[in-house]
Amino acid sequence: MHIIVPIKQVPESSNVKMDPETGTMIRSGTISVLNPLDLYALETALRLKEQIGGTVTALTMGPQNAKRILAEAIAMGADEAVHLSDRSFGGSDTYATSYILALAIEKLGEVDLVLTGERATDGDTAQVGPGIAAWLDMPIITYVSSLNHEKDSTFHAERLVEEGYQQLRFSTPAVLSVVKEIAEVRLPTLRGKKRAMVSEIPTWGFDELKPEVGFIGLKGSPTRVVKIETPKVQRTCTVVKANDDSPAEAVAELIQYLEGKGLLPTLGENHA
Repeated sequence: MHIIVPIKQVPESSNVKMDPETGTMIRSGTISVLNPLDLYALETALRLKEQIGGTVTALTMGPQNAKRILAEAIAMGADEAVHLSDRSFGGSDTYATSYILALAIEKLGEVDLVLTGERATDGDTAQVGPGIAAWLDMPIITYVSSLNHEKDSTFHAERLVEEGYQQLRFSTPAVLSVVKEIAEVRLPTLRGKKRAMVSEIPTWGFDELKPEVGFIGLKGSPTRVVKIETPKVQRTCTVVKANDDSPAEAVAELIQYLEGKGLLPTLGENHA
């Protein structure tokens, strides 16, 4: 069984910067981490590998330093990793990104499962997984909270929905997006870290994937960020101060303020 896990390098949530001209995220010079929700997809793939055997390949698209998260995936137990990077890929939205990832998955050969995280913390769209499935013409199950192998190419999945859980049986190949309830993520081992240090991670670009120019990069992205605004939080407050001589006056003032905001039932003039 061959399992592909697309992962993404994202800025730390406190370190997000946007380019006001292009509407894209500024990734150079920022502190980045492996998207936390992708770890659950990787953990699910590794558990399946331990149960029924196979190969796990991690895949990411990004600048040169994105190879760091692929090394992290190898340290956790992934067998192989491929880095997708080319200047022509820059500025790709979820449509273009899923197209490039789909081309790489096709190039990797026979694939049984593609496991993705629920969403990326920087974009929060949850569109890349379904996009990959559409480009590859594969069935997709989203919000998978439990996954079990039954026999041969048949699996049972439990899907988290608003009303509770949905039980599904499916056959591979398929694309799944998983939620964090599916597993507890392991830590990299020392043996894994040593293997990651000596692993060669190939980089595939335009020449290797041969994408159609109209589907990649900023020009091939149908969505646009037309305006960026930083929200300004403005708060006005009423300060009620109590002193040792007249705490009752402060209490009465506070009650009057809360009643005026409709936060307390009207108590009348006698608050005692």
